[in-house]
Amino acid sequence: MPTNKPRVSDVAIIFLVKNLERTSQFYATAIGLKLEEQEGYCLITMPNGTEILFFEGEAEPGGFPQVVFGLEEGGIETIAEGLAELGAQMVTPVSEAPGGWSMEFKDPDGHALAFFQAESLPKRI
Repeated sequence: MPTNKPRVSDVAIIFLVKNLERTSQFYATAIGLKLEEQEGYCLITMPNGTEILFFEGEAEPGGFPQVVFGLEEGGIETIAEGLAELGAQMVTPVSEAPGGWSMEFKDPDGHALAFFQAESLPKRI
Protein backbone atom coordinates (compact mmCIF):
# COMPACT_ATOMS: atom_id res chain seq x y z
CA MET A 1 0.00 0.00 0.00
CA PRO A 2 1.50 3.38 -0.95
CA THR A 3 2.41 5.61 1.97
CA ASN A 4 1.81 8.93 0.19
CA LYS A 5 -1.86 9.41 -0.53
CA PRO A 6 -2.76 12.22 -2.94
CA ARG A 7 -4.43 15.35 -1.61
CA VAL A 8 -7.04 16.18 -4.21
CA SER A 9 -7.90 19.87 -4.53
CA ASP A 10 -10.36 19.87 -7.42
CA VAL A 11 -11.80 17.81 -10.25
CA ALA A 12 -12.23 18.21 -13.99
CA ILE A 13 -14.15 16.10 -16.48
CA ILE A 14 -12.71 15.89 -19.99
CA PHE A 15 -14.60 15.00 -23.16
CA LEU A 16 -13.24 14.45 -26.65
CA VAL A 17 -15.69 15.79 -29.24
CA LYS A 18 -15.77 15.84 -33.02
CA ASN A 19 -16.54 19.56 -33.37
CA LEU A 20 -16.01 22.23 -30.70
CA GLU A 21 -18.39 24.73 -32.29
CA ARG A 22 -21.19 22.19 -32.51
CA THR A 23 -20.58 21.14 -28.90
CA SER A 24 -20.57 24.74 -27.71
CA GLN A 25 -23.87 25.45 -29.45
CA PHE A 26 -25.45 22.28 -28.04
CA TYR A 27 -24.49 22.99 -24.42
CA ALA A 28 -25.68 26.61 -24.70
CA THR A 29 -29.01 25.67 -26.30
CA ALA A 30 -29.86 22.37 -24.63
CA ILE A 31 -28.44 22.91 -21.14
CA GLY A 32 -27.97 26.67 -20.87
CA LEU A 33 -24.23 26.48 -20.21
CA LYS A 34 -21.93 28.86 -22.08
CA LEU A 35 -18.58 27.35 -22.94
CA GLU A 36 -15.54 29.60 -22.67
CA GLU A 37 -13.38 29.30 -25.79
CA GLN A 38 -9.70 28.77 -25.08
CA GLU A 39 -6.83 28.05 -27.45
CA GLY A 40 -7.55 24.51 -28.68
CA TYR A 41 -10.40 23.67 -26.30
CA CYS A 42 -13.59 24.90 -24.62
CA LEU A 43 -14.30 25.03 -20.91
CA ILE A 44 -17.20 25.31 -18.47
CA THR A 45 -16.42 26.15 -14.84
CA MET A 46 -19.29 25.16 -12.59
CA PRO A 47 -20.14 27.24 -9.46
CA ASN A 48 -18.55 24.56 -7.22
CA GLY A 49 -15.27 24.83 -9.14
CA THR A 50 -15.65 21.63 -11.17
CA GLU A 51 -14.39 22.13 -14.70
CA ILE A 52 -15.75 20.43 -17.79
CA LEU A 53 -13.34 20.60 -20.72
CA PHE A 54 -13.90 19.73 -24.38
CA PHE A 55 -11.08 18.94 -26.81
CA GLU A 56 -11.48 17.96 -30.45
CA GLY A 57 -10.47 14.39 -31.16
CA GLU A 58 -11.61 10.80 -31.55
CA ALA A 59 -12.51 9.12 -28.30
CA GLU A 60 -11.81 5.43 -27.86
CA PRO A 61 -14.60 3.39 -26.25
CA GLY A 62 -14.15 3.35 -22.49
CA GLY A 63 -11.57 6.13 -22.55
CA PHE A 64 -13.83 9.17 -22.17
CA PRO A 65 -15.16 11.08 -20.42
CA GLN A 66 -12.16 11.15 -18.18
CA VAL A 67 -12.16 12.40 -14.61
CA VAL A 68 -9.04 14.40 -13.70
CA PHE A 69 -8.15 15.00 -10.06
CA GLY A 70 -6.08 18.09 -9.28
CA LEU A 71 -3.24 17.52 -6.83
CA GLU A 72 -3.11 20.11 -4.07
CA GLU A 73 0.51 19.49 -3.06
CA GLY A 74 2.01 17.91 -6.17
CA GLY A 75 3.93 14.66 -5.95
CA ILE A 76 2.61 13.24 -9.22
CA GLU A 77 5.64 10.98 -9.79
CA THR A 78 5.40 9.57 -6.24
CA ILE A 79 1.68 8.96 -6.71
CA ALA A 80 2.24 7.24 -10.08
CA GLU A 81 4.70 4.86 -8.42
CA GLY A 82 2.17 4.09 -5.68
CA LEU A 83 -0.54 3.36 -8.24
CA ALA A 84 1.81 0.99 -10.08
CA GLU A 85 2.49 -0.81 -6.77
CA LEU A 86 -1.28 -1.29 -6.39
CA GLY A 87 -1.42 -2.84 -9.87
CA ALA A 88 -3.33 0.03 -11.50
CA GLN A 89 -3.25 -0.04 -15.30
CA MET A 90 -1.07 2.90 -16.31
CA VAL A 91 -2.26 4.48 -19.58
CA THR A 92 0.05 7.51 -19.89
CA PRO A 93 3.11 8.08 -17.72
CA VAL A 94 3.78 11.43 -16.08
CA SER A 95 3.92 13.86 -19.01
CA GLU A 96 3.90 17.59 -19.62
CA ALA A 97 0.43 19.11 -19.87
CA PRO A 98 -0.68 22.72 -20.34
CA GLY A 99 0.35 24.46 -17.12
CA GLY A 100 1.82 21.41 -15.41
CA TRP A 101 2.06 17.64 -15.39
CA SER A 102 -0.47 14.84 -15.81
CA MET A 103 -0.68 11.06 -15.81
CA GLU A 104 -3.51 8.73 -16.82
CA PHE A 105 -4.55 5.38 -15.43
CA LYS A 106 -7.59 3.11 -15.15
CA ASP A 107 -9.44 2.00 -12.06
CA PRO A 108 -10.14 -1.73 -11.49
CA ASP A 109 -13.26 -1.51 -13.70
CA GLY A 110 -11.43 0.16 -16.59
CA HIS A 111 -12.68 3.74 -16.03
CA ALA A 112 -10.31 6.42 -17.31
CA LEU A 113 -8.87 8.60 -14.53
CA ALA A 114 -6.02 11.07 -14.33
CA PHE A 115 -4.07 13.28 -11.96
CA PHE A 116 -2.89 16.80 -12.81
CA GLN A 117 -0.60 19.10 -10.90
CA ALA A 118 0.57 22.66 -11.55
CA GLU A 119 4.12 23.04 -12.84
CA SER A 120 5.03 25.10 -9.73
CA LEU A 121 4.52 22.08 -7.43
CA PRO A 122 7.17 19.40 -6.76
CA LYS A 123 6.81 16.19 -8.76
CA ARG A 124 8.00 14.10 -5.81
CA ILE A 125 6.84 14.21 -2.19
